[in-house]
Amino acid sequence: MVVEIRRCTYEDLEPLRNISIDTFRETFGAQNSPESLNAYLERAFDPERLKGEIDHPESRFFFIEKDGKTAGYLKVNTGKAQSEEMGDKSLEVERIYISGRFQNQGLGKMLFGHALDLAREEGKTKVWLGVWEENEKAIAFYEKLGFIRAGEHTFFMGDDEQTDFIMEMKFD
Repeated sequence: MVVEIRRCTYEDLEPLRNISIDTFRETFGAQNSPESLNAYLERAFDPERLKGEIDHPESRFFFIEKDGKTAGYLKVNTGKAQSEEMGDKSLEVERIYISGRFQNQGLGKMLFGHALDLAREEGKTKVWLGVWEENEKAIAFYEKLGFIRAGEHTFFMGDDEQTDFIMEMKFD
């Protein structure tokens, strides 16, 4: 088994868009109306928007590939790219998704390890993320990694207002 984590570039725009839509639909499709889900997907993964996110100096995307196949991806933000004002000593894990057929193989932990390594290399003291209050599987995963609930914020799935828990991990 060969696992590689690599940074996404403009050449990865279409595969990034595809895995973003597929994994989001896999994760949240059953719990949301098709209208709300599709409205979110069209907005969040619009090619021009994704280009802008790839181009942003304080946002980075990474693919995790297993045996040459894209298994998932990670998006991290620092500075002003963070979706909440958390300061310069924080790194946000905005998106972390593993395709269903690659789950339960330790790949999510590897991506999180990569995010933590980035945070430490860059002198950050906190890694944080938002997770839907009804995504019990993800909340349990984050807690197992050592994240604690530190607040909440609003997330819009189309026009549907939802609550995300803010979870964080602090370190020196």
